[in-house]
Amino acid sequence: MDILDTIKSRRSIRKFTDQPVSDDMVARIIEAGIWAPSGLNNQPWKMAVIRDQEIKSRIAGLTHYTKCVLSANVLIAVFLDTSLGYDRTKDVQSIGACLQNMLLMIHADGLGAVWLGEILKNKDKVKALVKGSDDLELMAVLALGYPATEGGKGSRRETAETVFFSR
Repeated sequence: MDILDTIKSRRSIRKFTDQPVSDDMVARIIEAGIWAPSGLNNQPWKMAVIRDQEIKSRIAGLTHYTKCVLSANVLIAVFLDTSLGYDRTKDVQSIGACLQNMLLMIHADGLGAVWLGEILKNKDKVKALVKGSDDLELMAVLALGYPATEGGKGSRRETAETVFFSR
């Protein structure tokens, strides 16, 4: 698949089948994430892979997206490891690149996912559930699995509406 086609066809998926996602696929998704760029190559990410139903149920209670979390075969909680940081803005941008790499790999492998940000209101509770250290700050949770539905139609503003200066 052409990379631009991959980018343009990726959609947030919020409902999943019960087909299991293999450990190899999860490892591939994480590998894509860790190959994201980071300032000074500090690689400030840490991840928790969650398959346990009890933990998923408890996380589901911490977000408005309860059904999505319960439907997902796997959750990947992505944390900023502040002990590895050198510039907060660049470190947070690196986490965003990590998340995007993982979302693109998920899509390219025929899976679906959604990036949950609303759960950040309970970031300390999520961190406690996965026994994260004090140096970790939750940045997002990816809920993923085999899609039970197709994503919606995507649209974006035209390039000319986005670029305000070019000389």
